[in-house]
Amino acid sequence: MNQHGFILWWDRLVAMTIKELKQLIRDPVLLLIISYFFTVDVYMAGSGINLNLRNASVMVIDHDHSAASRELIYRFRQPYFDFKGEIFDTHTAESLLDQGRILAVLDIPENFQRHLLQGQSVAVQFQVDSANTVLGTLATSYATEITAGFSQDFAAKRLGPDSGQRASLPVIQNRYRVLYNPNQIDGWFMSISELLTVTTMLAMMLPAAAAVREKERGTIEQLAVSPLSSLQILLPKVISMGLVILLGVAVSLFLIIIPVFDLPVKGSLGLFFTVTGLYVFTASGIGLFVATISRSLAQVTMLVILLMMPILLLSGAWTPPEAMPQVMRWAMKISPLYYFNEMSYAILLKGAGVRILWDSLLGLALLGAVFFNFGVWRFRRQFG
Repeated sequence: MNQHGFILWWDRLVAMTIKELKQLIRDPVLLLIISYFFTVDVYMAGSGINLNLRNASVMVIDHDHSAASRELIYRFRQPYFDFKGEIFDTHTAESLLDQGRILAVLDIPENFQRHLLQGQSVAVQFQVDSANTVLGTLATSYATEITAGFSQDFAAKRLGPDSGQRASLPVIQNRYRVLYNPNQIDGWFMSISELLTVTTMLAMMLPAAAAVREKERGTIEQLAVSPLSSLQILLPKVISMGLVILLGVAVSLFLIIIPVFDLPVKGSLGLFFTVTGLYVFTASGIGLFVATISRSLAQVTMLVILLMMPILLLSGAWTPPEAMPQVMRWAMKISPLYYFNEMSYAILLKGAGVRILWDSLLGLALLGAVFFNFGVWRFRRQFG
């Protein structure tokens, strides 16, 4: 390609990109939807979702009615548990659990205090509704910690404050440091997670919708017979929609996540936006493939939803790779969101740089090249 051909190639690319941007600006409903995802949706996810146990409803069957049982019951209090009162038989407890009106029932046996004073072991029963496994696991974990603490305190009281035996007991001091999110603020994790999810969805949806819109209007055939190459037809759609998505990410980051949730960005924002741009390019390749097998916007929407489910499940955001079966762990390697998740959290919360993230960056770049070329190849086969 000579210099004139090179300049002409770029002129056409720029003209097509401007044309795509103008088409998007003329669609106020689509602009409103994009704005909603990057602002209201991210805010709701960051402020409305709590991953800790809060106000879990619990009732008690107290067969002992002693000072010790009352002290144990008192420890199941807010903010983790919400004590709803006492019930007097297991049948009522099972009925309330079946109806989902309470999350758990604490059953304290007879002679609870007497056995403790005699130095005997006592078992209390904690029935938990684990239909929601996350809540069930959290409630069980918190209850175990509470009863263990009560048991230790009760034993310490029996020994007495001045007892030499107590002073001679071995003690393990659990000193831990919480890194990267010291106060364990759910809003940091949830708002970033939602931003990455929204970016994924729009990066697939917008280029696919732009291409299918050409099909619906009958202009795709005109473009196919024009001097434009397949790359000059498809790349402007990716570039224009990518610019819009990057603008949306910037709005979400600087107007919502950082000021509202006080997220301290530890790494380079330039690197984060570079990674985001590469990820948008990768996900757009999937969107172009969707466009080649869709005939309408409705089909694009359904196919994107269909693809979003495995991409999210294999992203590693909710289940760490180590907890997945081996087959799923292999499948994660071809999920672009897995690399994007790793790099985004590492940059924003840990301050990681290219020296640490080079392998994830390389994996995402390879996937991007494969997906985009596959989309262009499908387009050429369809309209070439």
